[in-house]
Amino acid sequence: MKIIYFVQSLVSCWNNGHAHFLRGVLRELAARGHTIRAYEPSNGWSRTNLIAEHGQQVLHSFHQCFPELSPTEYGPDFDLEQALTGADLVIVHEWNDPSLVAKVGRLRSRGAKFLLLFHDTHHRAISDPAAMRNYDLSGYDGVLAFGQALAEIYRKWGWGDRAFIWHEAADTRLFRPPETEERRRGLVWVGNWGDEERTAELHDYLFAPVARMRAPLDVYGVRYPEQAVAQLHGLGIAYQGWLPNNAVPKVFAAHQATVHVPRRYYAEALAGIPTIRVFEALACGIPLISAPWEDVEALFRAGDFLIARSPPEMEQHLRAVLQDSKLRVHLAERGLATIKARHTCGHRADELLAITRRIRAPAKESVL
Repeated sequence: MKIIYFVQSLVSCWNNGHAHFLRGVLRELAARGHTIRAYEPSNGWSRTNLIAEHGQQVLHSFHQCFPELSPTEYGPDFDLEQALTGADLVIVHEWNDPSLVAKVGRLRSRGAKFLLLFHDTHHRAISDPAAMRNYDLSGYDGVLAFGQALAEIYRKWGWGDRAFIWHEAADTRLFRPPETEERRRGLVWVGNWGDEERTAELHDYLFAPVARMRAPLDVYGVRYPEQAVAQLHGLGIAYQGWLPNNAVPKVFAAHQATVHVPRRYYAEALAGIPTIRVFEALACGIPLISAPWEDVEALFRAGDFLIARSPPEMEQHLRAVLQDSKLRVHLAERGLATIKARHTCGHRADELLAITRRIRAPAKESVL
């Protein structure tokens, strides 16, 4: 198939976690012989912020790490119809401009032969439903939602069985345990600050327990306000700034454990949707301890990682993992096995192709 995907950005992972999964699943599809074309706006906010902070040269690491992916930038004069010529499947991510979302839908409504899907990997359907309802999806064949709770919202909006669950997953070509184990030390957390959506949780379940333990912690991410950075330094925590996603496996390999601190929406209103870092951490074979989060879809097995129901329990888990090498090995091996069995980009490629076949399958005639 010729598959076209409209992304917010593929070259930039600056505050753009869904780029991690899209890179992995698109190159998985390419490896299977599908023709892949990705388009991203030249003025996209992720790309713009990354260049503003680190310069154009930082984009070279993307091309070096993902040579099979060559997204095309587009601007105001973009010829949409020409770009879609010969397409079999078109997917539009929800962080695209609503005008683009509508234009692609209109082409489908006018008879374009491609299958058209809308891909939602955010919490705006619950946190800002008015904004999401303003998207014109009337020409779309279906919605890909990255969790059951989100799919249910679209079903209530009238999508019914055309709202499909399509979780993120680990790109195991990139995220895997190190070939040679080196000395590991302390804890690491890779995550962005994020609009006060988990400020209290970060303090209660990560920063404060680590400070009480006096354990080494490296924090990577963007959009940390000066006050937050000063707080980290005051607690003896090392803030390391932005980390390109392709460098994360090496950082994981240097640490003994990492932590999952879900944003409030994914711990409450959209329970059951893990962040991409859960899949990536387990794929790298690093022990994971999570702040309160309910795996309502049974994506993982009990014991793949530890869950802390309270700050004291988080501190207890952190101490145990740092002090017990056998526990670290057990968690790493068990979590990795689950990723290999269920949550690679290969699995998601299979799921996407199955979804396209299901939509295209002719409706069965009712038997009288």
